[in-house]
Amino acid sequence: MLYTIENERVQVTVNSLGAELWSIKTKADNCEYIWQGDERYWMGRAYNLFPICGRLFEGKYTYQGETYEMKLHGFLRNAETRLVEQSETSLAFELTETAETLAQYPFRFRIVIGYELEAQTVHHTFTVENTDTKDLIFAVGGHPGFNVPLTDGETFEDYFVEFDSDKQPQLVVMSDTCFDTGYRRPFPLEDSCRLPLRHDLFNVDAIFLTYMSDGITLRSKKSDKFVHLYYPDMNALGLWHKPRTDAPYICIEPWYSVPSYDGEVDDLEQKQLMVHLAPDCVYENTYNITVG
Repeated sequence: MLYTIENERVQVTVNSLGAELWSIKTKADNCEYIWQGDERYWMGRAYNLFPICGRLFEGKYTYQGETYEMKLHGFLRNAETRLVEQSETSLAFELTETAETLAQYPFRFRIVIGYELEAQTVHHTFTVENTDTKDLIFAVGGHPGFNVPLTDGETFEDYFVEFDSDKQPQLVVMSDTCFDTGYRRPFPLEDSCRLPLRHDLFNVDAIFLTYMSDGITLRSKKSDKFVHLYYPDMNALGLWHKPRTDAPYICIEPWYSVPSYDGEVDDLEQKQLMVHLAPDCVYENTYNITVG
């Protein structure tokens, strides 16, 4: 089911399936910022990722001697969530464990995906509560896609992404099968902060970065439209569109995690860059999307 919040500037729609951000429109010009899905490229719009981000090698992991299987990006994106809060400018959706989740993830939990609209910014919050008697091990992340171009008469190549600072990001070097090789190297940027967009950047798959700036802006060289993401508590960032295509969008993906190592089935307790949350404790992580 779709739910809408709005103020005098922006209208936001969220789907209870996966608590997925479905639309961000500015009212002055009816501009749609969120990619609306197309079977030729990618049918998603803005997945929420939990309890893993990315791929598991062979689609499985181990935990305390048992083997479990889980699909790409975890199960939240395909789960029907429950609306638990609604106002003119905010929404919150809840998911707790089920027989289906326990078969692939042996933990009891509560996750709330919250959206709060303030001026032209959407505050997107993951709140995770450990309702189990053992440590809860998980990752969270966003997978929002944005239309490129945002203005008629422009092309994909008219756009660039620009980091908020000249902090040198590190590239997570990926294998041809889209897993982490364990290697990192500096990722070069124009003027220490800018990456011009072109489709062949994604001929293999996503660009994954760590040690990057806390914010990034999608901009055009020809117009004033922009999308800014601020993700101070995420430790990785993905940039992606469907490989080897002319897809008219880019996903800018703040993650607290990275994909699995190539050739290695993860032991969940040893998996890199995961949150370990003690029983009865609560974890919160917010990233913001500002449009204009």
